[in-house]
Amino acid sequence: MDHRSDPRPPGPGRGPGAAPDGPGFGGDPEARRLALLMHAAFFLLLGASLTRFLMRHPGEARTPWIIALSITLAVLYLLGPVLGSRPTPRRVAWLGVLVVVWMVLVVLAPSFAWCAVPLFYTGLRILPPRAALALVALLTAFVVAAQLRLATEFDPNLVLAPPAVAAVATAVFVHMRRQAVRQEKLAARQRELIDDLLRTRRELAATERREGTLAERQRLSMEIHDTLAQGLSSQQMLLQAADRTWSTDPEAARRHVRTATGIAERNLAEARRFVHDLAPADLAEGGGLEAALYALAARESAQAEGALTVHCHVEGAPAAPLPDRVQSALLRIAQGALANVREHSGATAAGLTLTHLDDRVVLDVGDNGRGFTVEPAGVRGPGAVRDSGAVRDSGAVRGHGIPAIRARVRQLGGTLTIESAPGEGTVLSAGIPLAPIPPTAPPPTAPEDPA
Repeated sequence: MDHRSDPRPPGPGRGPGAAPDGPGFGGDPEARRLALLMHAAFFLLLGASLTRFLMRHPGEARTPWIIALSITLAVLYLLGPVLGSRPTPRRVAWLGVLVVVWMVLVVLAPSFAWCAVPLFYTGLRILPPRAALALVALLTAFVVAAQLRLATEFDPNLVLAPPAVAAVATAVFVHMRRQAVRQEKLAARQRELIDDLLRTRRELAATERREGTLAERQRLSMEIHDTLAQGLSSQQMLLQAADRTWSTDPEAARRHVRTATGIAERNLAEARRFVHDLAPADLAEGGGLEAALYALAARESAQAEGALTVHCHVEGAPAAPLPDRVQSALLRIAQGALANVREHSGATAAGLTLTHLDDRVVLDVGDNGRGFTVEPAGVRGPGAVRDSGAVRDSGAVRGHGIPAIRARVRQLGGTLTIESAPGEGTVLSAGIPLAPIPPTAPPPTAPEDPA
């Protein structure tokens, strides 16, 4: 039974280390076994003392009294577990009656003196420390007096042995109780630590869930911005152009409408891909990142109808297939950067360059547009984005394109560099580090080419 759920208040003999009284109790197994041992010892000593008396003093007048008092003492001892273990007045009165009956027995028959050892244990367990020590001293004195009555001549052992036994028994019991209290305090401390650990884990899990939710919201916002929002913006511009030329140049208007229809189909594929697994539709079609970039360049050129020509170039080859998240991020970066070129730069030519290096992959997006002013970057740490985040064009802060690109690069531990000046075009460079590939063969002894 957990002492925290016990409605009884603690007290002497009723604490974390207090031993229960008899069978059916809860508590420490060691204390339970000690209690059972003491109960068995009491009845064994009581029976042995009564047998010794009957064998040595048959037919005496005091024999009926000895038998009656022995039975009374056994019945009183059996009532102990029923009364509980708290030092209530009823419990203390029971102990007093038990000790008085034993004293009378010792006066009538000194051989009952050795029943005092279990009574030591009972008194130490029930009474406060000082009262328990006083009871032990009283019982020890009766034992010494009884031993001297039984002896035919004076023996120092009869005077010294009982106090020594009582002192050892008391010291062992007090030590066991202190150990039990110490263990109970340690167990309580461990329970508190476990509760704190569980509470911390719950708080950490809740924090991780919140952070995961925010990260997923940010990712979805970037996905929507780089695909659906840009497509809708292109459709809006094409439909507005078609509306302006509907009467004067019907063929051009129809061409704008067909281009807008193609963009709508592409957006529909992206939307379905979001529902399925949020992977870019170009990558899902197969061919990898290179094929997706070539397709993106061709699509942007076709949609611009000659106003913007986008070229794509790939340098080098990856030592291993790029991770899906790296391919997806680079494709989204290219889409976002070209959307900025299309909407803000006024460029007539743009280029996508994908470069595979030993430890990283770099995507460069350049244009020959009007350019803008890039504010100086602040102090940067490893993996930090190298532009300041406040890119200005004609005095106005740009939209969500650059922040979305910056967030994608940061998530992959890469670097983002933007080089631009008014009238000189813009070059955006995103470098994503790659995990080192473990060697499959011993390294060559010849020096490697620095390139």
